[in-house]
Amino acid sequence: MSDTPHLTFDLDELGISKGHLVIPKGADCEALSLPVFSLNKGKGPRLLITGGCHGNELEGPIVARRLVDWLPEAQTCGRVIIVPVLNPPAVQAWSRNTPVDGLNLNRSFPGRADGSVTERIADAVSRLLLPTTDTVFDLHSFGPMWDFPPASTTHPIADADLMAKTVRMAEAFKFPMTLVWEYHDTPGMFDILVQNQGKVFICAELGGGTIGSEALSIYEAGVRNALIALGLVEGEAEYPIFRQKKSSQTLETLSSDELKSPARGIFEPRCSMLDNVRQGDLIGTLHPMDSLSADSIDIRAPRTSTVCAIRSGAHVDANQTVALLARPLKL
Repeated sequence: MSDTPHLTFDLDELGISKGHLVIPKGADCEALSLPVFSLNKGKGPRLLITGGCHGNELEGPIVARRLVDWLPEAQTCGRVIIVPVLNPPAVQAWSRNTPVDGLNLNRSFPGRADGSVTERIADAVSRLLLPTTDTVFDLHSFGPMWDFPPASTTHPIADADLMAKTVRMAEAFKFPMTLVWEYHDTPGMFDILVQNQGKVFICAELGGGTIGSEALSIYEAGVRNALIALGLVEGEAEYPIFRQKKSSQTLETLSSDELKSPARGIFEPRCSMLDNVRQGDLIGTLHPMDSLSADSIDIRAPRTSTVCAIRSGAHVDANQTVALLARPLKL
């Protein structure tokens, strides 16, 4: 077994290739073999699609496997590489972070060849897959604790041309929401690494809550729309039907748009994702459970906005995010 990361096949080979990205063993675990699918039809866009970065977000791996089933008949040019599960230990444990070392893969890029297993995965992807691609679709979801619509997301990018190109690509999914999400730069994020190389990176947040057949069809249709926009697949893009509507809106959310719980207790949502609210409208109610004499606390909208995410009913700690608001994007 090689002590360096490697692919078991040649990405430049034309046609369909199936093999593995091998992550060398370390002191913490044995070597990992990540299944990789490649369809190379020569000149054209070069796309990398990944899923399973976070182990409790399984929509991405499912949609990635669906793509493997129909892409060979649909793709007309270029090359698409699909890695359905970037972090097998996390997916097997249904854990956001890697259970072996406790690290978040999406905070570990570009990784370290001599690091822990999460860092070794990031290193292998950074060195062997990213140089071969122009665009990355990383398939995530908001997880089971949130009410969140199918959305294509990105973050503010200093390069105005890359920002505009990225927003256009995100809108091409035609999901109910395209979201530009401001947050404090977090070291080790996959998207920051890719965007710093001047490449387009789209994080598809494939909803939240329960994984159902109808939702998965929407997610798959959105990814197909994006493949059409790239010119990899022929066909007519269509807005997926979500809540009996075919529509999309492009929004932005700032770090100040996170609504926090004022105390510990059970959060009761009082509105739904994509609801338009005015200043003072009720977003949710926090029910303290430490004392029966403590009053419940209403959490209200500080300004006119759109609810882009709201936490499912759950016990929360003080200062924990319970909702995320947004407004129309202004580039």
